[in-house]
Amino acid sequence: MPAHAAEKVSPVRRFRDLVATARSYWPQRKRPVARVAINMAPRSTPYGGGNQFVQQLTRHLVFHGYEVLFHLDGEVDCILIIDGRDNLTTFGVREILAFKQRNPSVICIHRVNECDQRKQSDFMDNLLARVNSAADYTVFISRWLRDYHASRWFDPAKPNAVIHNGADPSVFHPLGNRPPSSEDAFRLVTHHWSDNPIKGFTVYEEIDQLIEKGELPNVELWVIGRWPAGMQWRSARLIGPVTGHRLADLLRQCHAYVTASLWEPGGMHFIEGAQCGLPVLYHMDGGGIVEVAEGFGIGFRDDVLGAIEAMRARYPELRHQTLSRGPSGDRMCMAYRQLIQALLLADGNMA
Repeated sequence: MPAHAAEKVSPVRRFRDLVATARSYWPQRKRPVARVAINMAPRSTPYGGGNQFVQQLTRHLVFHGYEVLFHLDGEVDCILIIDGRDNLTTFGVREILAFKQRNPSVICIHRVNECDQRKQSDFMDNLLARVNSAADYTVFISRWLRDYHASRWFDPAKPNAVIHNGADPSVFHPLGNRPPSSEDAFRLVTHHWSDNPIKGFTVYEEIDQLIEKGELPNVELWVIGRWPAGMQWRSARLIGPVTGHRLADLLRQCHAYVTASLWEPGGMHFIEGAQCGLPVLYHMDGGGIVEVAEGFGIGFRDDVLGAIEAMRARYPELRHQTLSRGPSGDRMCMAYRQLIQALLLADGNMA
């Protein structure tokens, strides 16, 4: 089926079909491996990295024999907190604490993927600290984010781990991506849902101007998504917001990904690019992006022109590193499943 035809299928329908398929592989048993309650139900529309994470992990856990719930009714072995904002969740801290009082053996994991510095807000850090009071174990999506919160409210002596993000491998994969030939323009791409300047638009504008001036010969810049109002693009190919298979198809037509986003806890945009086979140019103040992308990319701060030239010169090596060491949605989901299993074994309530 063509990619554009797949896009016409409702995301909710596609999600339910995948879960149903996973359930068909369950061996017959009296009870699931374990019951995991997630406090954010998957949404049918694009709704950020948290929604993508919930969809991926739910499919993975169900396929491996777990039951996934989005409420605290009945028996639950493990609670996974994705968000603390009441308008985004199906149950909150008050419900979790009450459930733990009635069921002291339940394990509660808090996945932390935000901070005030990235959002330029003044409420997120305090909210995360309050939510974390209900957790037995904390997962941060980057070392940078763990260190950030440890300098503010998190006690690093509490049990914790870092599990980096990964994108859906059934959508974001490198099959179909090709390195540039000698005749091809070298295509850089970036994509953002937000038009916040902190996403790096001053750098993308600089690249656009360098291309227009002829200082980056045979280079193209593709910008997908949204950008600040009033930006005067000169040479970039501009594409409105797209998601899923359509987005992945566009990414695979390019050769390298560029992100100048600042202070990202983890970021999904560059991960989607990397999983489509693209080495990454990243800003050295990119927060959690740096610790992931440094294994298959080139960092820059003031000299993006030099970084692009270095990327072109080292492209075969960096593309090989991207394909062999890049992020993985499969690896991310397996890490969470193994963590849940280890915590339940250590607690002894699954004996």
